[in-house]
Amino acid sequence: MKKFVKILSVLMCLALVCTAFASCSGKTDGETTAAAPGADSGKVYQVGVIQLTQHIALDAATEGFKAALTEKLGDKVNINVQNAAGEPATCATMAQQFVSNGVDLIMANASPALSAAASATADIPIVATSITDYPTALDIPAANWTGKTGFNVTGTSDLAPLDQQAAMILELFPEAKTVGIIYCSGEANSKYQVEAVTKELTAKGIEVKDYSFADSNDIAAVTTKAVAECDVLYAPTDNKVADFGETINNIAEPAGIPLIAGEEGICKKCGVATLSIDYYDIGYEAGLMAYDILVNGTNPGDMEIGYAKDFTKEYMKDRAAALNVTIPEDYKEIVVEA
Repeated sequence: MKKFVKILSVLMCLALVCTAFASCSGKTDGETTAAAPGADSGKVYQVGVIQLTQHIALDAATEGFKAALTEKLGDKVNINVQNAAGEPATCATMAQQFVSNGVDLIMANASPALSAAASATADIPIVATSITDYPTALDIPAANWTGKTGFNVTGTSDLAPLDQQAAMILELFPEAKTVGIIYCSGEANSKYQVEAVTKELTAKGIEVKDYSFADSNDIAAVTTKAVAECDVLYAPTDNKVADFGETINNIAEPAGIPLIAGEEGICKKCGVATLSIDYYDIGYEAGLMAYDILVNGTNPGDMEIGYAKDFTKEYMKDRAAALNVTIPEDYKEIVVEA
């Protein structure tokens, strides 16, 4: 009898322990508990980065993205950065490889990288940056644009106020009659900027001429024609212009023709002044968005595209002096590291 009582006591204790465990875990029979977002402490996220080309702006955006994710996740994220050396076809190959490898997220830096990633997968989240206009980059009709993509893409834009850039041209060169816009014909976002700036300038009575080039083989000839026909040049945020800015400057500056640039990186190479954003900042913001998707499970299609909040009037001191351009006091000098 004593033996039976001891066994019964043990069984009752076990029952109480099981009941207490179930109560603490929040489960009852037949229920399962979903893991909280980010609860898998052993998870190492795999993130693939496709950067179109290497230049100051895109490099800064990638660094900002990496900084945000590593600050948030530490050694729980592996970021694989691939540079396509300016080739959209290489972007496509990289995107397909990342999809094949089953990465948790793809970061696309510049419009051709975004186009490649979006074509490669409708399932893996994509966070982009350095995109001027998302509807243009993703072929979304303007009438349907809500500020969110509605599918597996979100990100940040590098669009600076184009009306203010056009106003900068008039502020610095009030006597200008003809403005030439130099851009790559293969970049859809450049065309978007060209149309917007042209509209602003023509409304002020300025004649605007387009000078588009297809690749590095004709950029010198196009620039030579532009400086012969125009008082001032304008270059939008354009990856090919950024790549070959020195070529443009080697023709424009000796001819005495100033150029207003769409962003700081281009201005360093061939511009006199710019109204620019900080590409590190928009890259960092894209990194925070990526964290929200990876850890909190946020749907990228429901996330608003992010835009820069701060814009800075900047100028190149030596180039402005060489071209006899008077720069107002509210412009910040761009410091070029040796």
